[in-house]
Amino acid sequence: MGLPLRILARLLAGALALSVCSVAGLAQQADGPVAGPEDPRWQAVLDEARGQTVYFNGWGGSDRINDYVAWAAGRVADLYGIEVVHVRVGDAAEVVSRVLAERTAGRAEGGSVDLVWINGENFAAMKENGLLGAPFTDLLPNFRFVDTAARPTTVVDFGVPTDGLESPWGMAQLVFLYDTARTPDPPRSIPALLDWAAAHPGRFAYPQPPDFHGSTFLKQALIALVDDPAVLQHPVEEADFAAVTAPLWAYLDALHPNLWRGGTAFPQAGPQLIGLLDDGEIDIAFNFNPSEASAAIANGQLPDTVRTYVLEGGTIANTHFLAIPFNASARAGAMVFADFLLSPEAQLRKMDPEIWGDPTVLAYDRLPEDWRARFEALPLGIATLSADELGTPLMEPHPSWMTALEAEWQRRYGS
Repeated sequence: MGLPLRILARLLAGALALSVCSVAGLAQQADGPVAGPEDPRWQAVLDEARGQTVYFNGWGGSDRINDYVAWAAGRVADLYGIEVVHVRVGDAAEVVSRVLAERTAGRAEGGSVDLVWINGENFAAMKENGLLGAPFTDLLPNFRFVDTAARPTTVVDFGVPTDGLESPWGMAQLVFLYDTARTPDPPRSIPALLDWAAAHPGRFAYPQPPDFHGSTFLKQALIALVDDPAVLQHPVEEADFAAVTAPLWAYLDALHPNLWRGGTAFPQAGPQLIGLLDDGEIDIAFNFNPSEASAAIANGQLPDTVRTYVLEGGTIANTHFLAIPFNASARAGAMVFADFLLSPEAQLRKMDPEIWGDPTVLAYDRLPEDWRARFEALPLGIATLSADELGTPLMEPHPSWMTALEAEWQRRYGS
């Protein structure tokens, strides 16, 4: 895996100041309200973007998502004369490392990455070490539709303020899946899950960290068990890690003997939980996309008796973003593509469970009436919770907690 990103990033201390292009200069001058479509600053971005090729680096492990990106690329080609090349990667950390290498080599312009799909610890590392360009979201006309009030994670990424350095793209929230035909009354809290697992040994599993879903389960449990969850919003170095996490390890010590395969093996990736639930090997699974269960039912991967729920007190939610590196070759084109992906047209298509099923970052009451009606009429699927049913989401801990939790989990339970 190489050195952790936070260590690699610190190798940049003392590096030269950023060099920014003309569009970055416009963004630095922008203050006040978000630009509208008729704003001359936005028109300057559109003019500069025409004819550019945008290298969009994003996870390429899903055919549905890849098809969606291809559709969006076709739309901006037609509308704005921009070519988008989807550079498919396995993990955003790969992109961060590449930008880091370019910065170390003094490549202040003409970078290989114009736009990156990112959040969490990768964004924190890029922000901390100046790997991102100037703030740009206040120049995006469609940013005015973003639900920053009800969805604070659209401007705070894993406890780190975005400061306009990344544009929200989609929402995620942890939901639990169960088959009503087998488990009519699933446990509704982390402590209740432990009791349920003891009464139903082998019927629950979580993926092995550092798989994202597995690490999210650790964070969800820690939030429920810690004396003061507010401590998790600050860097782990500011807390007594051993004392804060002691209840989590005690919980896992009690849970593991009652897991699938007696806790001697763990699923290696989140999507495996869907298969285990379908095969009847487990009775409760979880996913970070509230629409995933409905999509799996529609695709024949789960029976239509499966439903989803959230825990009492809420579940972790976050936003995934698009960011522009400091040395992007096509910064203007990247901004135009990011803005299109925030448009009601693009967000509605992305939210459709038959296309992707990724929840929108937009506020319905900020949309034009015709678009609001389309969002409200969109069928989300029989197993998808409404916004009211999802309740108030829990904020992600500071990204440093995930790194520390994964390392300690590996030390205690890895093999």
